[in-house]
Amino acid sequence: MKIKLPLFLICFLFLIAGCSSLFFYPQRELINNPFLQDVDYRDIFFKTSDGLKLHGWFLKSKERSNGTVLFLHGNAENISTHVNNVLWLVDNGYDVFIFDYRGYGKSEGHASLKGVHIDAGSALETLFSLPYTNKKRIIVFGQSLGGAIAVYTVANSPHKNAVDALILDSAFSGYRTIAREKLAAVVITWPFQYPLSFLVSDYYSPVRWIKKVNPVPVLLLHGDKDTVVAVHHSRIIYNEALPPKELWVLEVKGHIAGVRDKDVRGRLLNYLENLP
Repeated sequence: MKIKLPLFLICFLFLIAGCSSLFFYPQRELINNPFLQDVDYRDIFFKTSDGLKLHGWFLKSKERSNGTVLFLHGNAENISTHVNNVLWLVDNGYDVFIFDYRGYGKSEGHASLKGVHIDAGSALETLFSLPYTNKKRIIVFGQSLGGAIAVYTVANSPHKNAVDALILDSAFSGYRTIAREKLAAVVITWPFQYPLSFLVSDYYSPVRWIKKVNPVPVLLLHGDKDTVVAVHHSRIIYNEALPPKELWVLEVKGHIAGVRDKDVRGRLLNYLENLP
């Protein structure tokens, strides 16, 4: 009984809180970001297919627009900090639509695995409905958790054939797999990594949906020294994806650190300019 009780308590806590807390660390307050002062952006509020009101920003490029990027951010904070990861795209001729999942920033509701995938699908739908969206080139760009969400979103969107590229930066290959790895990294949960990880749904996992993204070109970026999401996750996704596809393993330290590098940014801009 002494052995079963701690396991029961851990499983119970994981069921009522752990599944969400493992993936979502939302912040409600938008910080004052000085880097936005010189950017032309507007607030966008839109409804999800299940009736929640979400908030985002549409950032207009300073030059003639080369296309529009839908950006899906990672699991912490909100758009007021994640926007720094895409301002360089705005400076280089791309409009960007960045939004907060339910429970983040000014978006209604509470984050859940099913919910954030509904949110991303609704955001892509909204992108195509906005009158100032440049539909000449549509890019879906997800970082970390956002990359995992982006795979399911593009694979199941009625607008898939209008998406010109899917970019995944430091994404994990499966929700259950990454949960197991994180549980294994903590001494107290290491013995229970397998039973507890099975409490996480694998339905939305990228490896399950990446083939269905075809024929949209897929580009994966991943740092070779990423200690948050190891690079083998991108290799797994890449191996499952259908052509056209590319995997860039970058010699950078840190998580989602690749696009902070000037050379990587230049290489990515060249990739976008040469899309079919």
